[in-house]
Amino acid sequence: MLRYTLMRLGIFVGCLVVVWGLVYSGVAPRGVGGSNGMWIVLLALVISAPISFVALRKERDRASMQVVQKVERVKANLEANRSQEDGVDDTARAQGQTS
Repeated sequence: MLRYTLMRLGIFVGCLVVVWGLVYSGVAPRGVGGSNGMWIVLLALVISAPISFVALRKERDRASMQVVQKVERVKANLEANRSQEDGVDDTARAQGQTS
């Protein structure tokens, strides 16, 4: 998951540098008034999103598999804890105690 995040960040930073160079060289339009910095960041974000969507497909699938495995492991642990609590509760009721 960290690897995917760092790769996405790298693509964004690369696009940011390219857009910054294009804006300051006059190839791409500058923002209106004092919004030049925000314009560069937003343009880099819009350009990097589809690039990372296509280029990082395999890495995104690996990251999602890790998330699914972690969720399944947590669910299994919760179910194991729940069954242990039910066993203790049943034992206490059998002995005449109430919780």
